Amino acid sequence: METPRLVLRDWTDTDNAPFMALNNDETVMEFFPSILPTAETMAMIQRLKAHFDQYGYGFFAIERKDNGRFIGFAGLSHPGFKAYFTPCVEIGWRLSRENWNLGFATEAATACLNYGFEILGMDEIHSFTSVHNARSENVMKKIGMFKQGYFEHPSIEGGHFLKKHVLYRITRS
Repeated sequence: METPRLVLRDWTDTDNAPFMALNNDETVMEFFPSILPTAETMAMIQRLKAHFDQYGYGFFAIERKDNGRFIGFAGLSHPGFKAYFTPCVEIGWRLSRENWNLGFATEAATACLNYGFEILGMDEIHSFTSVHNARSENVMKKIGMFKQGYFEHPSIEGGHFLKKHVLYRITRS
């Protein structure tokens, strides 16, 4: 899949090192419980590939057209936890810090929404993040999603400042 400035593609071995660096960046991972060490990042890549194998879609690697560099991921996935809105399909993204504030997350997410609705025929897509993550919530608004409310993320321990999440949703119509 392509946008004016990005290529959303399958994962390759050349993505491993920059993805490890991205997942080890404390600023990028600020709204996740912890950074991801090398072994956890490699396991995550295997889970992302397995999701594609199972569903035919998932989180794509993102590459900039102007320099050919891997900058993160965006795509559609099935959350691995139970909540009042699951099962569902979620849209998500994570970009390296040097690629923030350039509109890449919005551009990639818009392409993924179009793919979900127009190619895959989905009726609705959700997104969620910590209530403290204003940058991601802003992308949700920019791509036309609407706030549905809040929930306590079941995979985050009680009392943790990231426990409370905001939930957004968009429908094909």
